[in-house]
Amino acid sequence: MPSRVAATDALTEAESFVRQNPEIATVLAVGLVALFGVSYALRWFRRPMGVQFKRALADLDEIAVLMHPNPDPDAMAAAIGVACLADQVDTQARIQFTGQIRHQENRAFRTVLDLDLEQIDHVSEIAAENVVLVDHNTPRGFAGAESVLPFAVVDHHPGDGAGEEFTDVRTNYGASASIIAEYFRDIGAKPVPPDQHASEINARYTMPSTVSTGLLYGILSDTKRLTSGCVAADFTASGYLYPGVDEDLLDRIANPQVGAEVLEVKARAIAGRKVKGSFAVSDVGPVSNVDAIPQAADELMHLEGVTAVVVCGERDGTVYLSGRSRDDRVHMGRALEAAVSDIPSASAGGHARMGGGQIPQVDPTGSDVPSPVPRNGLVDRLFQTLTGDV
Repeated sequence: MPSRVAATDALTEAESFVRQNPEIATVLAVGLVALFGVSYALRWFRRPMGVQFKRALADLDEIAVLMHPNPDPDAMAAAIGVACLADQVDTQARIQFTGQIRHQENRAFRTVLDLDLEQIDHVSEIAAENVVLVDHNTPRGFAGAESVLPFAVVDHHPGDGAGEEFTDVRTNYGASASIIAEYFRDIGAKPVPPDQHASEINARYTMPSTVSTGLLYGILSDTKRLTSGCVAADFTASGYLYPGVDEDLLDRIANPQVGAEVLEVKARAIAGRKVKGSFAVSDVGPVSNVDAIPQAADELMHLEGVTAVVVCGERDGTVYLSGRSRDDRVHMGRALEAAVSDIPSASAGGHARMGGGQIPQVDPTGSDVPSPVPRNGLVDRLFQTLTGDV
């Protein structure tokens, strides 16, 4: 009884205080509401990114998962991972890309995993209002790309792009596929072994074997089989995916047949290389398959004593650059960016270990204005940027 009396007295005193000091009471009430809001926000942002992403997807009816131009295994793996996650929260997803899928490894990835990917050329062809960018953070490569405001961005490349509702860019990760694998782990999803069906797995969320296999190969592809540019999270993601990996599919993707032109371009890169110190630059001339250029750069990196290489080649009036570095003095993305910094319409960038660029040889207005850097001077300019002289 005394405690009830005390409680009643306290309530009476509080009511009296509110009546006598309405301004103070209002401030206290606003403060309590704000405190509750901050507390809720902190609890929300402490949730794993995978949980946040799943909830963001669950609020939508449909999404378009957009890959970068000429998608590679990491981009395709991240895309099928997002689509799989969306499907499990009853959100329809369509995967789209611009450009082409030409590299034999990329074609094998798509064919072996039987992926349903849609090619687009114009913004009007995007399948849904809400766009999720994977493996890049700024829409590009199709007409009207600048008008796209992505709903979400999941990437491991440097850049300023962001999603309106969700952004997760981890430049220290070796692959976007590692981030997506982490999302599944965050929500407690279980990888389904290749010899089982999802119905046999006791879990609310699951990951099909094809998705596990694709994500693992995406990680392996972007980190040179977990030997370059990776962090502990990439190894952890690979271990998490392993129970669901189909080794036969993985082998078929990893060992596709190589076209004759790729081998010829590699041979031209080796035969025509110029070497200064530990840096090598090679102009392979005209190519019909631009994906042979980065493969030639990878091949040159095997040369003894070489720590950084750039290979350039031309297709349809554009010079393509591909660089590789294992030299701490050379940030390849910045080096290539510096090499084309004063060339109209040229673009370049990338990571410390890997970079690429494009140099149009004609003015974009259509007039035949030559590039400020002639082809015979491009090799010298690339050596200058590698040595830090530009």
